[in-house]
Amino acid sequence: MPVIDHWVDNVRSLAHEAGLAIMAIYREPAQDALVATKSDDSPLTRADLASHRIIVAGLAALTPEIPVVSEEGEQSERTGLASARFWLIDPLDGTKEFLAHNDEFTVNIALIENGRPVFGVVDAPALGVTYWGGDGLGAWRESARKREPIRVAAWPAAGDPVRVVASKSHLNAETEAFIAKLGRHELVQAGSSLKFCRVAEGAADVYPRLAPTCEWDTAAAQAVVEAAGGFVVQLDGSSLVYGKPEVLNPQFIALSLPLAQLPVGKSS
Repeated sequence: MPVIDHWVDNVRSLAHEAGLAIMAIYREPAQDALVATKSDDSPLTRADLASHRIIVAGLAALTPEIPVVSEEGEQSERTGLASARFWLIDPLDGTKEFLAHNDEFTVNIALIENGRPVFGVVDAPALGVTYWGGDGLGAWRESARKREPIRVAAWPAAGDPVRVVASKSHLNAETEAFIAKLGRHELVQAGSSLKFCRVAEGAADVYPRLAPTCEWDTAAAQAVVEAAGGFVVQLDGSSLVYGKPEVLNPQFIALSLPLAQLPVGKSS
């Protein structure tokens, strides 16, 4: 079933409303925003919870028949992962970036159908930019200045550097080895789901993620990348699957061309 047209504007509005709530708390000292440290040692803030409440209530009103699964929801709510169709949200992706006041955090809302994201919105409230896209919708970027379609870039010509999105905090040995095989390259820094968006808008060519992520971290931005003509796949070229009993993702790569066409050599 295709995404219903009026959902697009409604979900974008929800993401924006959640972003405003986040920004109200963002202006406070970081220590005042922190609520707790979760079992995986990740921080939980009042902004995560405020965004969660806004989005869950809004989606329940918009599509009461579709389950909503949120990173900050109760464990029992994650039974929605077994549904053929469900909303998957990360109310505040990049909580560490939020607490560090570096502006690179996002609100992620995705619609999953039969194990894949078919529509996604990624709102970066501190940067004033929203990305969205999905099946039959194309991919878009909007700021205060303009709304415009986005598309992945052509792969760099031989001898030109490959633009690689890589997080300093997740630059492990496997990632460094992968990057080395690409040959000449330059690193593009971005936080949270903005790493995917750099590929989707043509500002980067490849984003290898060889460190842990969860389904709600990736779904919305994957929909944007794929709507922009890119690919998000596991290391063997197979698709990421959503709605698994285990919410952890396998290692994956987001890139502007099919994985089988990726020109790689041997790392030195």
